[in-house]
Amino acid sequence: MIEAFTFGEPVPVLDQRDLSSYFHAAWNGRWYEPPISLDGLARMLGSNPHHQSAINVKAAILASCFQPSAWLDRARFKRLALDFLVFGNAYCELRRNRLGQPWRLEPTLARYTRVGRDGQTLMLVDGAEVWFEAGTVHHLLEPDVSQEIYGMPGYGGAIQSALLNEAATLFRRKYYVNGSHAGFILYLTDPMQNQEDVDGLREALRQAKGPGNFRNLFLYSPGGKADGVKVIPVAEVAAKDEFMSMKNVTRDDVLVAHRVPPQLMGILPANVGGFGAVDKAARVFARNELRPLMATFLDLNLWMGVAAIAFDPYEIDAAENA
Repeated sequence: MIEAFTFGEPVPVLDQRDLSSYFHAAWNGRWYEPPISLDGLARMLGSNPHHQSAINVKAAILASCFQPSAWLDRARFKRLALDFLVFGNAYCELRRNRLGQPWRLEPTLARYTRVGRDGQTLMLVDGAEVWFEAGTVHHLLEPDVSQEIYGMPGYGGAIQSALLNEAATLFRRKYYVNGSHAGFILYLTDPMQNQEDVDGLREALRQAKGPGNFRNLFLYSPGGKADGVKVIPVAEVAAKDEFMSMKNVTRDDVLVAHRVPPQLMGILPANVGGFGAVDKAARVFARNELRPLMATFLDLNLWMGVAAIAFDPYEIDAAENA
């Protein structure tokens, strides 16, 4: 008996997107809710190697150019920079000494920091609310066109590409773990001796999948025809091509969003011409991407009224002339 079936109807993807991303920061009665899941952004950092590497290289270069001061050391600044690059938000608490003078800047974890009203800021610690004194926390943010409470990360347009890259990798890994890379249709028209032979062949195919795959299968059919048994691969070649294409396209989307040249990420070019001179790419990257980021952090000096943050001009020139 021939059995036929169809796959599902076309799914309107755009109609089923998370509409919460189109709304402003909502007030929940205690604080403003971020317009995007900060927990999701934190978990996403390790989901894609290009996404994580692009953020880490920016934070590392910024930290290397940073000049430690009495108010902020290099380790705390790197945490501040990493929060800003991952979440589009960074918070610094100004702590004062007993005389009321600025003592030091202490970054608060942006993943758990929330903005209240009247200049108040709080931090969620194990379900408890820790409120800071009004005016003691400075909020650095990447501007968002939909609201003014929180910032949005600059790579927002590549989030779907980064997750698709991860999904392709996970699918391919499961594809090998469960033995589906040996997937095929066994088309049998040769009359077997009895039903037990067919059942035995079915069981042998079932045992060939899973742990210990790449097993060989022997079929003995006395008097069978040349085309009585056919093995039809299930789009094996197409699956390989689609996997590589998916990985390359999504990788390029992520690097475009982060504006990091591929030659600085250790990516090998696919063509003979390559990506161009790495020193020129590093110079443009430092001038057009890192210097604007440094200017953003210098806003803390205006808020404090002192030169708490500075960047080594020699290190900046070395980054641009690399």
